[in-house]
Amino acid sequence: MPLTIDIVSDVVCPWCFVGKRKLAAALELYAQERPDEPAPRVTWRPFQLNPQMPAEGMPRSEYVQRKFGRSGTEVYARVSQAGKTVGIDFAFDRIERQPNTLAPHALVALADQHGKQDEVVDALFNAYFLEGRDLTDATVLAEVVTDAGLPRDAVEACLADDRARDIAAREDEQAREMGVSGVPFFIFNGRYAVSGAHEPQTLLQAMLKSEAETAEER
Repeated sequence: MPLTIDIVSDVVCPWCFVGKRKLAAALELYAQERPDEPAPRVTWRPFQLNPQMPAEGMPRSEYVQRKFGRSGTEVYARVSQAGKTVGIDFAFDRIERQPNTLAPHALVALADQHGKQDEVVDALFNAYFLEGRDLTDATVLAEVVTDAGLPRDAVEACLADDRARDIAAREDEQAREMGVSGVPFFIFNGRYAVSGAHEPQTLLQAMLKSEAETAEER
């Protein structure tokens, strides 16, 4: 059985974008360390940084002011610097609207059914953080994820289905009940957790430790 990695994340979390790049590097290290093992099974799980965000979102400038006040510029400068270390050139100045993320999370769940989660998560991160696209706009969302490989009819059905967003909201609540309060939050083999965008070597060690603990119980 392959190692499982569940990542609790939000598509508007810049540290989750950084964490995704660091996980990719960690998976390369894992392949070198375990050349005869199957690739880990990675699944992205929903979390809302802003669960009270209106469905229509809000102006980005208003959001940043409310959340960070005068420290917003400093906060995003730190994130930008971290992004550069993994090849991400954050374009925060392009973002005009802070979205509610239930619809994007529903599309990430749909992507899992089609074996396209990695591509869709990457596409949503790129659309938001690099291009400043409006993720409250269903037309924009549909374009982003169909370009990433999802069938348009399934995407349109998902966006029109309130139940898909309700499922994402319930999973968000379950993550909070588990004690998740910040993301990215990595869970290895359902037993070992790491919170934050840690370095690839740290993530690799978590993978190996979870494998060893699983093997001891067999």
